Amino acid sequence: MAKKKEAAEVKKAAEQVTALEAEAEYINAKCAKCAHVDICESEKKYNKDGEAKKKLLNRLARIEGQIRGLEKMVDEDKYCIDVLTQSSAITSAVNAFSKEVLTNHIRNCVTANIKAGNDEIVEEMLDMLQKLMK
Repeated sequence: MAKKKEAAEVKKAAEQVTALEAEAEYINAKCAKCAHVDICESEKKYNKDGEAKKKLLNRLARIEGQIRGLEKMVDEDKYCIDVLTQSSAITSAVNAFSKEVLTNHIRNCVTANIKAGNDEIVEEMLDMLQKLMK
């Protein structure tokens, strides 16, 4: 029974990584809410060479490796505490990824939208923060 639960957690974590990879791809594209401002990409001076995207993708690759390791631990019937420790590390890594995406979004998209008079972005950010803090 515990193996099934652990396997389900591993599957859920893998699905989260897939979603995060898609989110990383989105980071390098123009934010749909900012498209009319045309500033997200042009103002990311540190990202012109794709540095921020590369950083995010590297984080995702590490998370993916951690998930594979966790899956192997479950498959090999490793001690529960060790599995939970690895699971906790993955959660922390995913949270760090989300913080980085959020930071990029606030510094670029949110700032540009506010300067352009699009105050709706504030509500969008508040909604997102509610989701992130669940």
